[in-house]
Amino acid sequence: MSFLRAARAARVGQRSPGREPGYELRQELRPDLRFDSRCEFGRRFTAGAIIIVIFVLASFAVSCGTNSTKTVAANHIAYITLPDAGSVLMLQVNGTTGSITAETQTPQVQGTSPTGLALLPSRTFLYTANSRANTISTYKVAVDGTLTLTGTPIQGNQAEGPNVALIDPTGQYLAVSNNFSNNISVFQIDASTGALTEVAGSPFPANANPTEMVFTPTGQFLYVTNPSIKTVTGFSFANGLLTQLTTSPVISGSGASDLVIDLSGRFLYVANVSATNPQPNQATVGNISAFTIDSGTGALTPITGSPFTSTDGVGPSALVIDPTGELLYAMTPGTSFSIWCFIINEENGSLAAVPDSPFSLTAGGLFALFDPSGNYLYIGSNSGINGYTYSQSSGDPAAITGKAFATPVSPGKMVFSQ
Repeated sequence: MSFLRAARAARVGQRSPGREPGYELRQELRPDLRFDSRCEFGRRFTAGAIIIVIFVLASFAVSCGTNSTKTVAANHIAYITLPDAGSVLMLQVNGTTGSITAETQTPQVQGTSPTGLALLPSRTFLYTANSRANTISTYKVAVDGTLTLTGTPIQGNQAEGPNVALIDPTGQYLAVSNNFSNNISVFQIDASTGALTEVAGSPFPANANPTEMVFTPTGQFLYVTNPSIKTVTGFSFANGLLTQLTTSPVISGSGASDLVIDLSGRFLYVANVSATNPQPNQATVGNISAFTIDSGTGALTPITGSPFTSTDGVGPSALVIDPTGELLYAMTPGTSFSIWCFIINEENGSLAAVPDSPFSLTAGGLFALFDPSGNYLYIGSNSGINGYTYSQSSGDPAAITGKAFATPVSPGKMVFSQ
């Protein structure tokens, strides 16, 4: 209701049949007041005063209603690994504008190449997978977010080329994919000290070049991509033990890279960086395989229509699902047709490109994630981090005003703390 309509409605509500405006109010305040010529001034003054009060109250209501819908998001702390610098950089992310500011950086240790990183749900300890040193580092997280290396970095048994670090949904175990030794190490986490203890039976064979990993929301199953053999390998997970599924591995596509699971835990999506496509999309390089997940066995079944691709673009290598669970984004390097966006069919998991996809914006294929408030999307490139707002209705991304955040060296992975 507009301001004027609200005021008129309020005026009508003050009027009784056959009575002039303000009659009841005047009777209550001045019982001896009568409607004769001598009170004409009083009648007009009182009615005018009521109208003024109504207009003021209506204005106040409109103003309060507008202000109540404006929210200011809290600032966030994030961390990124800097492989070539041998350190981890702490970031301050403005929750209102989305801008990024560099904070403290851990001491550089050459020859380590920290790449993957994982943060405990309690936000008390952070772990990095050091691919060149073949070790795992543990950092204590202070109240202000600063990091302090705790103890000596440890090396997993028969583990070479640790790449991605991932904590299970319970926060009790850390899984690390070892790209060179073709296995996955699993460590039990001491919640009070952050200390890691490798579980019995670790490392677990994971086929050739295991890379990106994802747990189902329940933590019952874990899936890892094997880019060199175009597959996804699945495991059941219980008490820190990985058991390869009898239905695994499954073919995904050439260069199988990043993978994500939808919020319901029913659908798995895999980015195939170098896969070819049939007509009419033969000019597009790369696509996205989609699978249903059997909730009991973890078996993967290709979704009808899979793989899904864009009308243009090259090399999708980072995937992320928006906080509503309705949109899936695929990121490619460069600026041409670099961001693909799809609507997820909640019934069968199939993908349909939004009308304006793909989007030609400065992107990157190193990583993609949303901030904790769900207002901003961040994409890692070789030169730094690009930030975007996005439309929840259309999926259209828009670059945050100002320059992208430049990192001193190419970033590895990024995680938000709060």
